[in-house]
Amino acid sequence: MKNTAIIIFVSVLMLGAIVQSDKSLAAGGHETHMENLEWSFDGPFGTYDRGALQRGLQVYRQVCSACHSMKHMYYRNIGALGYNEAQVKAIASEYMVEDGPDDEGEMFSRPGKPSDRFVSPFPNRKAATYANNGAFPPDLSLITKARAGGADYVYSILTGYEHAPKDAHLLDGQYWNKAMAGNVIAMAPPLADGMIAYEDGTAETVEQYSRDVAHFLTWAAAPDMEERKRIGIMTLLFLAVFASIMYAVKRKVWSDLKK
Repeated sequence: MKNTAIIIFVSVLMLGAIVQSDKSLAAGGHETHMENLEWSFDGPFGTYDRGALQRGLQVYRQVCSACHSMKHMYYRNIGALGYNEAQVKAIASEYMVEDGPDDEGEMFSRPGKPSDRFVSPFPNRKAATYANNGAFPPDLSLITKARAGGADYVYSILTGYEHAPKDAHLLDGQYWNKAMAGNVIAMAPPLADGMIAYEDGTAETVEQYSRDVAHFLTWAAAPDMEERKRIGIMTLLFLAVFASIMYAVKRKVWSDLKK
């Protein structure tokens, strides 16, 4: 029995060493660093900041949409960010959408409509991969759900670019990012201070751009979050009131039986 316990203990230590070794190899011998920020949507009472959402959409449209698609988003969805119907139509019409076939069997391009999906920057995956030196830019519709850390992950990647350590070996088109697994990323730093003009006077820095677009992408992945939280809170309040009533009824019933 004692020998069995020793064998199990040694096996656990070896397994831990193997896992740790794998992590070190995956990270190229360097640790990854993930920021841990406070967000307005955190917690059971958290809500989205409409100003941040609109600024985040602006960052996506002016920067991220050059490479990254959002195939699960429709232009009509952005009405939830505080835009009226005319503004949504105006934003959609800035993009050309392939439609058809027409009466002659030909495809044609037309201005976008609110009912259209967000226009993708590339016609297909192979074209996107070829245009980005063999690296496929992931779709951003659900990126905050697909990556551990959610909004923190997006913010950390966008602000995590650094000069590579002397012992790092990067290929052409690769960059060092402290938040990326393995620290190597094929995306060039997409943001720079002052590159996007905010009309509301918000600071025009890489950190602010990154926070805003992370906020927007969190909403894109979970646009119904606020409603689900409201329903959850109302349900808990109902259950609390119902439990109180049932407890009062129980005391009343048992008090009569005791007599």
